Amino acid sequence: MTGGLATAMYEDHFGLRQAPFSLTPDTGFFFRNDAHVEALQVLRVALDAGEGFIKVTGEVGTGKTLLCRLLLNSLDEQWVTAWVPNPYLDPDALRRAIADELRVALGPTPRQHTLVKKLQERLIELAASGKRVAVIIDEAQALSDESLEALRLLSNLETETRKLLHVVLFGQPELDERLAQPQLRQLRQRIGFGYRLQPLDAEGVALYLQHRLSVAGYNGRPLFAQRALRRLHRASGGIPRLVNVLAHKALLLAYGRGLREVSEAEVALAVRDTDGAAAPARAGWGKAAAWFAAFAAAITGAAVAWRFAGGAA
Repeated sequence: MTGGLATAMYEDHFGLRQAPFSLTPDTGFFFRNDAHVEALQVLRVALDAGEGFIKVTGEVGTGKTLLCRLLLNSLDEQWVTAWVPNPYLDPDALRRAIADELRVALGPTPRQHTLVKKLQERLIELAASGKRVAVIIDEAQALSDESLEALRLLSNLETETRKLLHVVLFGQPELDERLAQPQLRQLRQRIGFGYRLQPLDAEGVALYLQHRLSVAGYNGRPLFAQRALRRLHRASGGIPRLVNVLAHKALLLAYGRGLREVSEAEVALAVRDTDGAAAPARAGWGKAAAWFAAFAAAITGAAVAWRFAGGAA
């Protein structure tokens, strides 16, 4: 059976309107923890101050892409944005991607000089109409040194009073390592503001789970037992993406067992089945994998009954 059908079945079981722990960066599920709220404030202050380069880093799964989308949604009509979600671009491709986002008319194979000139003309045109421009790059640690240098050179475009282009870099901690290289010291010196996203603490994980369940429509008694919450925090390290993966699997397990509350046992099995989660020992891996295989087979049969009962109308 599909994961979507399994999720729909446990949604009904726990009284949910929608899946609470999807991995897509849905801004409707934004949890206003201190780190993300502060990071968003830093970004807005830095942009309003006219900084040329701004940097946000965080481990995989800490919510950088979600923060990126929140920033895009929060900018008013004064701002024109160029979002580059795929940084695996050489310098020319990066310039063309930015030009395309800014609606610069280009021929099929523009020369670098022509491309930079047209970009500058477009930026001057936008500035004359009272607009400001932000280039926002996700997964910036994947940019080559040459592409980072191309960004630095583009940021040189300015009037006598202000920058024509502001660049926001979202990246994993490797971005800091990259920028520490001597050949990138000029770019490093251009970064006026930086922020490092931190994982959730134990209380934050509990509030995060409660928030997402509430947004998904749950309004009953606490769905995760205290011991389950502690195990989930330890295993995930407070990384929201891992919290989502483990909570989703634990809910599936609880549903398969006909439970109305997720216990530590369900979380422990979910941990053993999840790469990247900190399991205290791997001795039970084979048993856990076998249990999930049996669970999948059982749930397939349950899905047939669920369909005939009208659950998949």
